[in-house]
Amino acid sequence: MKILTVVGARPQFIKAATVSRVLNSDDTCEEVLLHTGQHFDPEMSDVFFSELGMSEPNYSLNIHGGGHGRMTGRMLEAIEDVIDTERPSIVLVYGDTNSTLAGAVAAAKLHVPIAHIEAGLRSFNRKMPEEINRVLTDHVSEILFCPTTTAVTNLTNEGIAEHVYNVGDVMYDASVFAALRIDQNESILDKLGLKPNAYVLCTLHRAENTDDKHRFGALLNLLQKVASEHSVVFPIHPRTRKAMEEHGFRSDGLTVIDPVGYLDMNALLAGAKEVYTDSGGLQKEAYFHRCPCVTLRDETEWVETIEAGWNRLWTQEKYEKRTEIKEYGDGDSAQKIVEILRQWYTGQT
Repeated sequence: MKILTVVGARPQFIKAATVSRVLNSDDTCEEVLLHTGQHFDPEMSDVFFSELGMSEPNYSLNIHGGGHGRMTGRMLEAIEDVIDTERPSIVLVYGDTNSTLAGAVAAAKLHVPIAHIEAGLRSFNRKMPEEINRVLTDHVSEILFCPTTTAVTNLTNEGIAEHVYNVGDVMYDASVFAALRIDQNESILDKLGLKPNAYVLCTLHRAENTDDKHRFGALLNLLQKVASEHSVVFPIHPRTRKAMEEHGFRSDGLTVIDPVGYLDMNALLAGAKEVYTDSGGLQKEAYFHRCPCVTLRDETEWVETIEAGWNRLWTQEKYEKRTEIKEYGDGDSAQKIVEILRQWYTGQT
């Protein structure tokens, strides 16, 4: 079974690493790794491959920048060439980026089955490019791996019921992997002079927030208000830094640092008093560390984090009553995914 894995952004490297480790331990599987280049800065790309034990990509397309259509189109053309060369049994895509959509559409046009990990997530906000990518990818995929029962229900409501599997969340697999390795590195908390439970961690990068000057300003004001009571550590995305410069915004009161690797981010999460973020992945990672989270968006795909009281939208004043979330599995989602792929390939499902 030859699997062509398409990745391009930080969250996808983390998810793919969990599945790649299982694939690479199975003599009946061959993985070909393609990196589109959507995230290309060393601190947003290279560090994740080295920390997560991933092999160097077989193909690096170095495609980034430009509008959504231009970027996706260039990726689509290049991925199509790789599929023609490699003739994979399955194309495996993750999440909701332009790389996800390009990989799925290229495979669909060439009649190669697509497996989508993190299928069925919905924010129900079609203004988000990620929402468009999710919906379109799900509707051309042959095998759909859902992280929650809500995701399965969303697919059912859209008429997708065959080859849908609730396997838990590969991000939890990754979190378990990271937890065993955090102490192996010099602590980033020591480097930054931070004490556990005495700071707030923040990330902010989505275009819906950074491109809208009024909204971006309101979110920065909120973070600066938080910073009046607790230190706010802000690993800044390159696009966010550029947007701040273009809008003429300042980061007064915030501890702005360069993007950090996966192990350092987990160390920061483990020590944080609270998290403020517009990242889907970080909302869940905060829960894995039992750290309360404020989502800097008007909705979230991870509704169970809201319902269980570990997350709230920035427009809400209070958390719901706190309970544990059992949806995300036991850290063996990648094993389940590879077993289902193997069964599908041999005609057992």
